[in-house]
Amino acid sequence: MTEHVRRLPPPELGPMLKMARVRVGLGVREAARRAGLSHSYLLRLESGQRCPSVAVVEGLTGALRLSDDEQFRLAESAVADAGRAHPLRRFPVP
Repeated sequence: MTEHVRRLPPPELGPMLKMARVRVGLGVREAARRAGLSHSYLLRLESGQRCPSVAVVEGLTGALRLSDDEQFRLAESAVADAGRAHPLRRFPVP
């Protein structure tokens, strides 16, 4: 059995997301709703407790109106095998 190791994002990612959310004038709940996330998950991203999946990056990019540099930094921290894209998920999202 392989041991699961939680991947953590770079420390500057969470503050960048929070600054982008505040810049566009959104609260946590509204930003999460627009990105298709729960507000608690967005808070975990902002606090550096979670790495975003590729699907989450797409949602956040639009909801937070991220600059090209912010999009790049967010995408760079994304994990391809998490969330909806996890290989053990029963019903993969196309």
